[in-house]
Amino acid sequence: MTTDIAIDRLGEVANRNPGLLHRGRYLDTSFLLEVGARSWIVRIHQGRVEAVVPGPFVMPRWDFALRASEHEWSMFWQELPPPGHHDLMAMIKRRALRLEGDVRPFMGNLFYFKALLASLRPSGRLDSVAPLVTVMDAVEAGR
Repeated sequence: MTTDIAIDRLGEVANRNPGLLHRGRYLDTSFLLEVGARSWIVRIHQGRVEAVVPGPFVMPRWDFALRASEHEWSMFWQELPPPGHHDLMAMIKRRALRLEGDVRPFMGNLFYFKALLASLRPSGRLDSVAPLVTVMDAVEAGR
């Protein structure tokens, strides 16, 4: 699967995950996702990915940007990424991923964004990234 196809499916993949929707239920933001020379604006409303708009852009509006090379993202999106490529914060620490703009929506919803972007991995499993326990899961576990 090419990067373009995978990112274009981000809304479809993310919006069918109830744990991810629950985690982002108070999140409204737009962010720029840059993979090498290609870019997308991702619009999120109440945790739902409402739009994934491919660039190029003249004067895009976004709250924050995540920028990395195509190689770095391809490593991140492997089924089992190697150390240093497995996590957005690890990539930021290595300076392979640049976080720019208003970082408050990103940092305040860090597990949401970790899981959102990891949802593009081949299996789409998110439990290794950030546990996505919903209220109903917690209620059922208490039975």
